[in-house]
Amino acid sequence: MTYSQQLHPWCVVRYLAGQEYMIVARFRRRDDAVAYLQVLRQANKKVVFTILFHAPTVKTSLTPKALN
Repeated sequence: MTYSQQLHPWCVVRYLAGQEYMIVARFRRRDDAVAYLQVLRQANKKVVFTILFHAPTVKTSLTPKALN
């Protein structure tokens, strides 16, 4: 996940065949994503869109710190 994607965790997604989805747009704020979702739903009534929070994965190190 790029830095830009980390700054924009709210996604409007379109569901495809099976369990796949395509990210249509990314936003910093949920309110912006909701407003965009309403516009998409009015323009494309047959296509299924939804909002999801695409959180970045956190990598943690499990190695203990060296004792002084």
